[in-house]
Amino acid sequence: MTMSTTPKLVRGPKLEPHQVILRPIITEKATHQSTRYRAYPFEVNPWATKEEIKAAAEELFGVQVEKVRTQNRPGKERRFRNKMGRLTHWKKAIITLREDSPQIDFI
Repeated sequence: MTMSTTPKLVRGPKLEPHQVILRPIITEKATHQSTRYRAYPFEVNPWATKEEIKAAAEELFGVQVEKVRTQNRPGKERRFRNKMGRLTHWKKAIITLREDSPQIDFI
């Protein structure tokens, strides 16, 4: 009996590491997470998968990633002059580093 393997789903174009991780999220909560739990939040490309985010972080920052958690954040409604509008949706990734990995320095 042979088992058929399903091809891996590919969403969007092939992304380079600098296209996967867009920017770090620097907030008070993010600073606390990075110093206490070795977890760093980033805004990432909405098409990026957890495996692509992990590979991009390891290549760009020279660290060893333990796990990646992702969130799809809906855009908020805002008023622009007299009309209601909507900000864009975005994807957030929280990257947790292994204990033996160096920390990420954004300076």
